[in-house]
Amino acid sequence: MRLPRLLRTPPPAVAVDITPRHVAAVEVSGSRAGGFLVIRYAVQPLAAGIVVPSLNASNVTRPEELTQALRSVWERFGHRPRRVALVVPDGVAKVSFVRFQQVPARVSDLDELIRFQLKKAAPFRIEESQISYSKGLETAEGQQFVVVQARRDLIGEYETACQASGATAGLVDLATFNVANAVIAGDPTLRDDWLLVHVTPGGAALAIHRGRDVAFFRHRASDGDGGLGDLVHQTAMFYQDRLGGSGFSRVLVAGGARVDGAQTARVTIETRLGRAVEDVDPMKAVGFADRSSLPPDLVDALTASIGLAIAQRTAGTDGDV
Repeated sequence: MRLPRLLRTPPPAVAVDITPRHVAAVEVSGSRAGGFLVIRYAVQPLAAGIVVPSLNASNVTRPEELTQALRSVWERFGHRPRRVALVVPDGVAKVSFVRFQQVPARVSDLDELIRFQLKKAAPFRIEESQISYSKGLETAEGQQFVVVQARRDLIGEYETACQASGATAGLVDLATFNVANAVIAGDPTLRDDWLLVHVTPGGAALAIHRGRDVAFFRHRASDGDGGLGDLVHQTAMFYQDRLGGSGFSRVLVAGGARVDGAQTARVTIETRLGRAVEDVDPMKAVGFADRSSLPPDLVDALTASIGLAIAQRTAGTDGDV
């Protein structure tokens, strides 16, 4: 999936997802042609308040406890990886869309142009930011770029906890982007418009996709203005008015197995959109080496790390900027 990542190095073999409620790690083998297999996985619950996603405040409030949770994951995992790909909560970053009719030929010029656009509405100083971008939709109005911006010191809190556990974070990415990666890996023929709703204990993210490209993204914390119903309604209106959408081919929900009031959230989405929704099922993208039957909440907890692990197995094939 052509989505930005906040940090890039050669692909790590293990993906770890840090959320306010747990740390989850997976190792995936295989290829797109031959299929993917989860050969190791582990989940460690987190006490409330250890991780509190925020754009402008400390995210890891008790770093020693997060480090210990990561060490526990490695013990359950069976080995401690030297390098990992890291999934962080959506709430730590701002996702923006910028469009240019003429794209500079030189990467340095494109970098400067994107930074100039971000300064207009940046939630913090550009000089303090970790910024990544990748190509999105190309339309008659120009080439769109999906841009991720986060404070470098806040991303560093997650990286430092990994480092203290003995594993270096070689790549950092956002949770909902990698839930989408798991969806795409399970259905690589996706071509039409589809909507992903990712519900978490700290809020919700909605992403509209056209095939493999993300065309819209919005995250709202649980303490933000309005509820999930309002967010779904606003997204549907944007889809119709700004994207000329004629209807979603699929509406998928992730995170429901781990969130209180999940059934209410599902009914809210179906009511607002007037259509049935389906759960994201990462088992369509991977098999498990132990062939055991996994409970839904465990599968749900592993979804984002599975998506990133698969993305790393196929790194370099999607035309990332």
